[in-house]
Amino acid sequence: MRKQFGHGFPNREVRLVEPFGRGGGLDVLARPIAAELSAMWEQQVTVVNHPGGGSTAAPMVVTRAPADGYTLLVNTSAHAYSATLIKDLPYDPLADFVPIAPLTNQAYVLVTPKTAGIATLSELISAAKERPDQLRFASSGVGTGTHLCVQAMNVEAGIVAVHVPPSSTDAIADTIAKTVAGNADYAIFPIPPAVAYLEANQLVAVAVSTAHRSALLPDTPTIDEAGLPGFDFPIWYGVWAPIGTPPSIVEKLARDISLALAAPSIRSWMAEHGAEPITMGHRDFVRFVLDESKRATTIIARAGTHPAAK
Repeated sequence: MRKQFGHGFPNREVRLVEPFGRGGGLDVLARPIAAELSAMWEQQVTVVNHPGGGSTAAPMVVTRAPADGYTLLVNTSAHAYSATLIKDLPYDPLADFVPIAPLTNQAYVLVTPKTAGIATLSELISAAKERPDQLRFASSGVGTGTHLCVQAMNVEAGIVAVHVPPSSTDAIADTIAKTVAGNADYAIFPIPPAVAYLEANQLVAVAVSTAHRSALLPDTPTIDEAGLPGFDFPIWYGVWAPIGTPPSIVEKLARDISLALAAPSIRSWMAEHGAEPITMGHRDFVRFVLDESKRATTIIARAGTHPAAK
């Protein structure tokens, strides 16, 4: 891509800080986008892995950085949900950040352990209703998309189950391990880390969480198709800057990130990973983040979930 000029920004390295660690889904997405922006700007764009604090360490780094566009947060939809689902955060996920641009969304997959003998959504719902408050679901933690997606499905299905939170810092791996071992009866998590366990016949893919089937699991029905009409709950990714970042820089970042997402190399990566670009301008993304936070509030109220302490 040709270099895009505007307001002299950027004229030095830009950092994309992510909260989950090298090799995770967010890191894997951020790196090709960083490469495209580096080429576009002719300035280094570096992905900085900053896990810790239950994924709060990275946002803290960004809130403490100058509001100049050179230190940005790249995060999942959990950033919008955490304002509602987690109390005593050391920052305000809405008030301390300005949403810049969305990146992509992907389906979650609803799975059960092979040993459970539950292969369909109707079987899962029947089992939960026959044994109320006895089935267990695992998630990567209160306030994450995996937790909220399960609770949204539980509410729509009219079932109640016991939450099994992660017991290690690698929350997704912990969730998968618990489910494979039968220490949870079902779980929802991103598709890529689940594929090896599905192929090894250790997990059963019951349904995917988006309105349309995933290219990664084309034979797996959606939750909508499986019996909960209208259900649509993807994981999505976005970029935020510290509040107070100049509007001209916010607009440039939003515009250039959108251009980077349109690059053939990024579109090829998305197809390989079952992701879809989110085509939304900066102002629409601001409204979207607020709407998603409100959606989280509604879901936890209906599910009777209490905000977790950080």
